Amino acid sequence: MAANPGLRILLIEDDPRTGDLVRTGLAPEGHDITVVPDGRTGLLRAGGELWDIIIVDRMLPGLDGLGLLRMLRGAGIATPALFLTALGGVDDRVEGLRAGGDDYLVKPFAIAELSARIAALIRRGATKPVDPVLRVADLEVDRLSREVRRDGRRITLKPREFALLEYMMRHAGQVVTRTMLLEAVWDFHFDPQTSVVESHISRLRGKIDRGFESELVQTIRGAGYRLGDAA
Repeated sequence: MAANPGLRILLIEDDPRTGDLVRTGLAPEGHDITVVPDGRTGLLRAGGELWDIIIVDRMLPGLDGLGLLRMLRGAGIATPALFLTALGGVDDRVEGLRAGGDDYLVKPFAIAELSARIAALIRRGATKPVDPVLRVADLEVDRLSREVRRDGRRITLKPREFALLEYMMRHAGQVVTRTMLLEAVWDFHFDPQTSVVESHISRLRGKIDRGFESELVQTIRGAGYRLGDAA
């Protein structure tokens, strides 16, 4: 009998053979395993849905495993994560754990050991259940259904606007800089010297604040932006 039946597991792995091995090997335990082949898709799935365990390769196309875990941890997502990788040196392991991994298993591996490590992470209770709904004042963002409501009224956002709002909701009450938004929402690790942030903030403010009594999207002159009730 499986120790932890019915776990929802996200495997971020670009090698189809490894993906098939994990899915087939863990199938008898009743786990629901989703495999995605690249880091960017993995980041979106890991941050937008609820998972019991995330298994991630170090070397991924689009966004490497270390960067992916750092971004998840920086966004406050504490889902237990296990690195499954061919990089098995001591420095590699240390780097993976410091990036936010909870465990590290080197390829080639035995399914029995992977299963045991998954069970150990669950027993360890590395996280508490995460509420998929983010709330600030009367504004609600459901990360699973991707619905946005304010005072019960549904608000339609484009994908980039949703990503921008979700990031600001995660950092509600804090000042977020233009650079932080460029890196988190647009994945720019340099300033492209465009008004992309300003234009999206303006559109977001029009949808989130227009027609409501209080303004939640605030511009902090010389610093950045903040989401929350004005002090």
